[in-house]
Amino acid sequence: MKRTFVLAASIITFVVAAPAQEQKTTAVPEFKKLAPNIELNDGDNFVFLGDSITHQCLYTQYVEDYFYTRFPAKRIHFHNAGVGGDRASDALARFDDDVAAFKPKYVSILLGMNDGSYRDFDKGVFDTYTAGMTKVLERIAETGAVAIPMTPTMHDARAQRLRGKVQEPRDTFYNGVLALYGRWLQEQAEVRGLGFVDMFGPLNDLTLAQRKTDANWTMIKDGVHPGPVGQTVMAVAMIEDMVKKSPVSAVTVQRVNGKLTANAVNGKVTDLAESGISFSLLANALPWVLPADTAEGQTLTHLGHKYSNEKVTVRGLEAGKYALKIDGVEVGQWTDGQLAFGVELEGNEKTPQFQQALKVATLNKDRNDRVYQQIRGQYSQLKGQRRDLKVAEKAPDFADKQAAFEKWHGDMKAKVASLLEEARKLEDQIYQANQPTAHKYELVKL
Repeated sequence: MKRTFVLAASIITFVVAAPAQEQKTTAVPEFKKLAPNIELNDGDNFVFLGDSITHQCLYTQYVEDYFYTRFPAKRIHFHNAGVGGDRASDALARFDDDVAAFKPKYVSILLGMNDGSYRDFDKGVFDTYTAGMTKVLERIAETGAVAIPMTPTMHDARAQRLRGKVQEPRDTFYNGVLALYGRWLQEQAEVRGLGFVDMFGPLNDLTLAQRKTDANWTMIKDGVHPGPVGQTVMAVAMIEDMVKKSPVSAVTVQRVNGKLTANAVNGKVTDLAESGISFSLLANALPWVLPADTAEGQTLTHLGHKYSNEKVTVRGLEAGKYALKIDGVEVGQWTDGQLAFGVELEGNEKTPQFQQALKVATLNKDRNDRVYQQIRGQYSQLKGQRRDLKVAEKAPDFADKQAAFEKWHGDMKAKVASLLEEARKLEDQIYQANQPTAHKYELVKL
């Protein structure tokens, strides 16, 4: 026992006496911040780059409507660069003319739906996508613009099944494939310090929520292309993730030390009068008004309250019910308690502000439907022409086909230039229609 103890003690002594080994430390990398909120100033250009979901000219139109009505003092130029069926490689083929030529400050990217090839996950397909998207991000950086990658949208397998268009294994796996593509994009945004918008999450989450009460509910009837309701969700996702939110206007009328006062947020109050309580308000913005077919999307996203708040608060009124008139037109009736809490007017179709914003939205719809759809159609044809020329490379009459393509391409560029000029004229009309004016508010006790 004694010998064993001595041996153990010597081992302990040896361990204690041994010099400590050097600890290897790895330097913590300096991580980049994601790009801050979009800051568009007078004269800036914004490009929406994408596939058919962008080509639809819906979520892009709604985002444009937001900026036209929220920042009417800034002349901002928007360009839709979506082409149906595009993958990252197709976007690169037209990048110089369709993106770089506009000298954008920001370029949003909505690609991936086609890049995944509508099948179960395939590493080779994914590698082609990541290589193409990496090049897209690099090309945008070369222009000096800030890239805003956005996750691919939702693939709604249930909508496909409801249509009897079942395709397996696509319908079982493809939404998950798109989720993977989106998470890779998020990682790229973080590594590169870019903007980022999650389109995938809001579309899936709202769909799941609605299917608790209606198993057949969908906002993507063909499984791929969101309709106006889904595209409203997409527009709200862009505003939520990349735009600093602010109210349209807010007015508070109340007595302070016995004196009637009025304070305004994002506007100016003048001509305050105690007789019946009246005042004039010149707001700096208009409500965010979208076409009627987006109504359900607006409700699902709480678009008005959260992103377009236009509020009037009047405190200290005698008990009773009051009519609110704007420019002599009654827009609603509320009690003194409701007015003290504050009433929201952004969705009130009777107000002159709503009607003015609706005119802006109507002009922009015309700009997109009548002009930009034609521009996108020209670029869609260009993609087809280029593919036909590629197929004919070894044909004996290739030189003639190439010459014919060059002539067609020249004519196409001229037509696009003419359409862009038409779009600018409609933009002029939008910026004439979106300028806020002062309105007289009157409270009349009933």
